[in-house]
Amino acid sequence: MRRLFHLSGQHRTASIDNLLGLLLAFNAGAVNAGGLLVVHMYTSHMSGFASQVADGLVLGHGTLILGAVGALLAFMGGAASTALIVHWAQRHHLRSAYAMPLLLEAGLLLVFGLLGAITLTWPTPFSVPLTVLLLSYIMGLQNALSSSMSHGRLRTTHMTGHITDLGLELGRLVYRNPRGTPLEERVRASRPALRFHGGLLGMFIVGGVVGAAGFKYVGFVWVMPLAALLLALSLPPLRRDLRRSAYLRQRLASLGRRVAGRRRPAVPARSPDADGPSFDPPAARPPAPVPPSASPPPSFPSA
Repeated sequence: MRRLFHLSGQHRTASIDNLLGLLLAFNAGAVNAGGLLVVHMYTSHMSGFASQVADGLVLGHGTLILGAVGALLAFMGGAASTALIVHWAQRHHLRSAYAMPLLLEAGLLLVFGLLGAITLTWPTPFSVPLTVLLLSYIMGLQNALSSSMSHGRLRTTHMTGHITDLGLELGRLVYRNPRGTPLEERVRASRPALRFHGGLLGMFIVGGVVGAAGFKYVGFVWVMPLAALLLALSLPPLRRDLRRSAYLRQRLASLGRRVAGRRRPAVPARSPDADGPSFDPPAARPPAPVPPSASPPPSFPSA
């Protein structure tokens, strides 16, 4: 449990970022490959959608343009959501700044697993079903999270940059320095970088194989284990924040009082002309006047 806390906690190291990046690359590969079987498109391939906009403009194909624009906006919306959540949590000094987007992603994957077959038939203004927009939003959310926590070093939903860096390191590895080259001028490959980029690519491919097989033979509910993995990564920092954060406790207490106030039945007011007994207390009567004290009768002398 402590290891899981460090994976999505506030304090980051290169090794923690790399391990979480491997898990997120596996998740992205599974969702991306499974999405191809479901909606017949890669929902994290934003370069392809951008090219689709250009093709639609040239061909005069409005439906093609709308679908690509919808996916691009959904992906950007997911990335913007991560930025809002992370900066809000950091402003309030929460340890779960990176765990909250994971929790949101887990919840959205759960929705996709339970309602994915239904949302395939829900139309949108962008000429693509709601499932496409949901998956693109999830991928934007995750990619922005991995980029934010690693300061731009990690991208987990597409492998173009990592494959480029892997190729650069392989070129440096096979390069032969001429004799007499000074030590500080020699070209050397970074073996940690080779392991890092190669590991991300491998986990993305393995996740794609597992995700494609799961969607083919099991169906939409196959994303439940992926949602459970993200949930397990996000809960420890959130639990610790709930224990230690006075701000969250105040917000939850305020929300509880607000909900309790809405549920409390209100006493109906009675108008003076309403039938039936009134709930108003009776008016106080004025005190009765005190009679003056009687004077003794006059006495007469006897005869």
